[in-house]
Amino acid sequence: MALWRSWLRQIKQWWLRLRCPTEFLCDNCRYDHPSACRRPQRPNATQCPDYRPR
Repeated sequence: MALWRSWLRQIKQWWLRLRCPTEFLCDNCRYDHPSACRRPQRPNATQCPDYRPR
């Protein structure tokens, strides 16, 4: 089961790198606004479960 989760995480990261060519996800995220995103990683997140491309 752990191998399956690891594999899914790698696939998700690969997909995010394709969708978001910049270094930080926040630059292309739909929620890139202080009132929309309260995560402490903002604006320099490289991994985010709430990421949605614009």
